Amino acid sequence: MGLGSAEIGIGFEKAQTFALKALEDLEVDKVNDIRSLPELSKAIRTVVAAKQSGKEDFLADLVAEAVLAVLPKNPANFNVDNIRVVKIMGGSLEQSQVVKGMVFGREPDGSTKKATKAKVGVYSCPIDISQTETKGTVLLHNAKEMLDFTKGEEEQIEKIVKELSDSGLRVVVAGSTVGELAAHYLNRYGILFIKVLSKFELRRLCRVVGATPLARLGAPMPDEMGSVDVVETLEIGGDRVTVFRQENEATRTATLVLRGATANHLDDIERAVDDGVNVVKAITRDARLVPGAGAAEMQLCERITAFGDKTSGLSQYAIRKFGEAFEVVPRTLAESAGLDATEVIAKLYTLHAANSTKGKKDEKKGWTMGVDIENANEDQSGTLDAQEEGILDLMITKSWAIKLATEAARTVLSVDQIIVARQAGGPKPPGPNPGWDNDD
Repeated sequence: MGLGSAEIGIGFEKAQTFALKALEDLEVDKVNDIRSLPELSKAIRTVVAAKQSGKEDFLADLVAEAVLAVLPKNPANFNVDNIRVVKIMGGSLEQSQVVKGMVFGREPDGSTKKATKAKVGVYSCPIDISQTETKGTVLLHNAKEMLDFTKGEEEQIEKIVKELSDSGLRVVVAGSTVGELAAHYLNRYGILFIKVLSKFELRRLCRVVGATPLARLGAPMPDEMGSVDVVETLEIGGDRVTVFRQENEATRTATLVLRGATANHLDDIERAVDDGVNVVKAITRDARLVPGAGAAEMQLCERITAFGDKTSGLSQYAIRKFGEAFEVVPRTLAESAGLDATEVIAKLYTLHAANSTKGKKDEKKGWTMGVDIENANEDQSGTLDAQEEGILDLMITKSWAIKLATEAARTVLSVDQIIVARQAGGPKPPGPNPGWDNDD
């Protein structure tokens, strides 16, 4: 259109300031009590529905239940890492459940499979006798010498395991290998032991049981031990898993045990859960909600375009184009649902424009209309009232999207020179001599 990049940049800046103010006016609801399951679910629903349409009610409740189990006294300190996911193939999504504590996808390595109200020791070193650095050759003359040869090692390991047992440990978590002899004595003393080979999982488990990971083998000090209410082995869909569960109300970690028919399906559910948990983190900062289904974007498009018409100077063209860009959300929704996008957009424009001409009483009716991806009936041309249907998006997500997108566009526009990488100066490196094989 012959506009300079400076004018476009100025127009975008004005449009961004106006868009963020207009977005504040579009608030239709908010999460009043973050500790209430229905309140939390209504905010998580829409995000989960984007990945798992049709299962959003069940999944939103499941995520909300897990979040409420670990929500600290000050919700702003909520850590998304405290919600873990374990995927078990088989069964249906409805068999998924929340476990307060941690779930490991393997059973304990010893013969003891259950412990209650137990002290826990966490070791990041191998539970075995340390190997000597030098290799030696030993000549054994008879059977007695052979028996005595291994006896010293056995006594040493038994002494270590007895120390653990005497200190009150009933559960041992190893971050590395467990030797065969050590396993034998741990079984004999009735100590449950399990290997957790991921150092991150080991760190999380320490957080759940309140233990300190030890790099030396030996009885832990009382303040280095953790405690757990229940450690048990459950069979879920043919897989045996170990559950570390705390029975009291507030737990440090909650695990979602997800069930599904295929690995792909489970990965998809995990992504939906991940989105849901991150929404809760955003709610702790700003709990306001705006209508979803493209309704908020359509209204912003309407308002920014009107603002552009009132603006004098060349920047009005940039402001109008900025407003039109918001059309992409309802358009993409309509196209993905197989609707005639142009028709749906035209219908939404009519509904949103009607809002500005009517009085205050009926003000909300037009601007909460969005794209209906399920019931694309003839009379409505694929539109619905997003607020009535409970399709609500987080305001903070949209405001950050506007800020970051505008910033990116303005940065690109403000670069008025193309920087080309070229070789540094100096003499050319010596190339191969073309006449190296000539006799003369």
